[in-house]
Amino acid sequence: MNQKKIRGTGTAIVTPFTSHGEIDYEAVRGLLDYQLSGGVEMIVPLGSTGENPTVSSAERTKFLRYVIEYVAGRAIVIAGTGSNDTRSSIAMTREAYDLGADAALVVTPYYNKPTPNGLFEHFKVVAEVGLPVVMYNVPGRTGLNMNAETTLRCAEIPNVVAIKEASANLAQCMEIIKNSPHGFHLLSGEDNLTVPLISLGAKGVISVTSNVVPNEFSRMVRFALGSQFEEAKAIHYELFDLMEIMFIESNPGPVKAALSMMGIISENYRLPLVPLREESRKKVREALLQIESVVVEEMAENR
Repeated sequence: MNQKKIRGTGTAIVTPFTSHGEIDYEAVRGLLDYQLSGGVEMIVPLGSTGENPTVSSAERTKFLRYVIEYVAGRAIVIAGTGSNDTRSSIAMTREAYDLGADAALVVTPYYNKPTPNGLFEHFKVVAEVGLPVVMYNVPGRTGLNMNAETTLRCAEIPNVVAIKEASANLAQCMEIIKNSPHGFHLLSGEDNLTVPLISLGAKGVISVTSNVVPNEFSRMVRFALGSQFEEAKAIHYELFDLMEIMFIESNPGPVKAALSMMGIISENYRLPLVPLREESRKKVREALLQIESVVVEEMAENR
């Protein structure tokens, strides 16, 4: 795979469930159509937005196969294969490779808090599977920040091609961008920092908000990547309230609520996640109403 393709907008897609708790493949198809018609360059299934800790091994295989076959090369598919157990990460990455994924999104191991050397060895052996690896640093979920020094050391590992950076630490991101080896990219893991990070040298984003407004969000990213920052800034502020509201409660609660209000999926979760509080639901609805014309236009393009 041409590593340069890992750039632009990647949507960390939700996993739609039926009211009986099964994966809703009709809704999956509709969501994928909405993303692809919206022009996103990457589809990222089975990340934290996809409630991956609650998806069984058999479900993972079926779901990932479905996504890869349905996307059929129209976007890069980056499969979430991270775990706090290196052997499990290897197995899931190998399966993603065999199913035809283009890359793997591998989170820093959570709970067991590895040392920098442990992180290096973890990514090294996962990358040996042969599938390009996008590392994922998200201290708010893992309890561990992978600092720039460790990231840059891991960036030298063959097949480690990028990092999704969700530390919200701009200085750390700049150090990574400034000192990265050729071909290694930083992707924003914070929707509201996408344009600022691209202005500093990031190559795109793996986004939650683009589930809701894929066309407008990917336009913003393309403007930024093309150094058209006035245009990018205008869309950034148009979508800013929505980007903030998407994290008013634990992800993917707000984004699933928004997609349900839009009629794209049904709002069903697996415990321990539960539906939004009514106060939060009201704020999600208000944020959608603020950009109603954008949402209506995007949904019309998908019909």
